Amino acid sequence: MSAPPTRTPKHAEISESLRKAIHAGEYGSGDRLPSEHELVSTFQVSRPTVSRALRELQHSGLIERRVGSGTFVRNRETVTSDRQLFGLLIPDLGHTEIFEPICGQIAREAQVRNASLIWGDLGVANGDADHRAVLAEAACQSYIEQKVSGVFFAPVEYTTDDGMANRRILGKLSAARIPVVLLDRDAVDFKRRSDHDLVGIDNLRAGYLLANHLIELGHRRIGFLAKYRSASTTVRRMAGFREAMWQHEIDVKHDWIRFGDPEQHAFAQDLIDSGNLDAVICANDDTAAMLLRTLNTLQVDVPGRIAIAGFDDVKYAKLLGVPLTTVAQPCQEIGVAAVNTMLSRISDPKLPPRTVLLEPALVIRESCGQQHRHNSD
Repeated sequence: MSAPPTRTPKHAEISESLRKAIHAGEYGSGDRLPSEHELVSTFQVSRPTVSRALRELQHSGLIERRVGSGTFVRNRETVTSDRQLFGLLIPDLGHTEIFEPICGQIAREAQVRNASLIWGDLGVANGDADHRAVLAEAACQSYIEQKVSGVFFAPVEYTTDDGMANRRILGKLSAARIPVVLLDRDAVDFKRRSDHDLVGIDNLRAGYLLANHLIELGHRRIGFLAKYRSASTTVRRMAGFREAMWQHEIDVKHDWIRFGDPEQHAFAQDLIDSGNLDAVICANDDTAAMLLRTLNTLQVDVPGRIAIAGFDDVKYAKLLGVPLTTVAQPCQEIGVAAVNTMLSRISDPKLPPRTVLLEPALVIRESCGQQHRHNSD
């Protein structure tokens, strides 16, 4: 039985209705849009809902809001021919924490270079992955219509379409000859490589660092856990984990590698019991946090009975009941490298696709029995 279709939030319906009206020419460049009060009456919604819809259109660069005057269709002539306009297409912004500092740094770098930046997150952090992918495709079309100079794109993960939406987005941007810099992850699986530049961390080394640290602590039965439909970065992190185990002559048993829901009690219990694991590396901090909560409910002692580690070093990693050992992403450096890569691509479109990998840093905390040390050796 198929799942019922996801209902589009009212603010998204309003923003899409206004977007279509603008593109259809009902409101021309510089025209004033209906007031918030008028929109509340037209769509029969609350004022905060209308405000959110207008913020999304403002972030996408389609409108501008002038204090005391109202809301106007953005004048395309305000972006001169010598001022580049870039689009941020980050479906997981607000859902995956690392993208906030990365995007912030991209915005700062764009400002320094006298470029304009528009945001295409569409406020979809609360929707499921498939819904985020649908709205990302709509934002992509808006960028094409605005003839942006380039797009920074983080492919959405956990979708049920096997990444087809991501590939459609890249296909549309390629057809429009708009350069793309991928952030954090590729849009294809581990066996392949897309035709676009990619900036992120060295995920293979990150997996190696975590596994090697656990082995040095004396762990030998180490598992790897990821949720279904995770990004291709997961496979690279797993490869690094396997490399560390191989170098220490430890055979990785089949049931030590698991894909599933860390919030399911039966799954979590079977994960640690079936292989008698003494440590688990999770594909990211979000998965690790879920597993920690489940193990706490099951009264499994971390790190006494089992050590847990993750990736990303999100803000809450050190605030969990057992502070999490993890691998930090150099988010500011990723933002700088992404802008430099984009400018290089625009300067020479014939360059082959490049992968720019930044060095991860091991952050050691109590979830593995040690704490408060950074190390990238």
